[in-house]
Amino acid sequence: VQLQASGGGLVQAGGSLRLSCAASGGPFRNYAISWFRQAPGKEREFVAGVTRSTTPLYADSVKGRFTVSRDNGKKTVYLQMNSLKPEDTAVYFCAASTVVLSGLRTSDHYNSWGQGTLVTVSS
Repeated sequence: VQLQASGGGLVQAGGSLRLSCAASGGPFRNYAISWFRQAPGKEREFVAGVTRSTTPLYADSVKGRFTVSRDNGKKTVYLQMNSLKPEDTAVYFCAASTVVLSGLRTSDHYNSWGQGTLVTVSS
């Protein structure tokens, strides 16, 4: 499956953005899709993911502020980001895997990655 992330941009602290991850070329329903992010000088980290059965999982740092969802008809996963903070600034990547819920946080489990979209939150 091929993935394309979009929706990044510049927003003030406290604002909102919605990222989209559009898939093509594969059986979308068979994949868990997650969002990772990488800030300058830092390692890539798990942000949020949604399993094939639409169960969501969140990093503690975004719980209560971000919401991940999927639309299988549109082959798209969304990441609604509210109450954004400057520390949310990063390049956000979506990724696909056949892993189950317990493996969502581990980037090694993903074999398809989108190109990344930059989110900048100003203070």
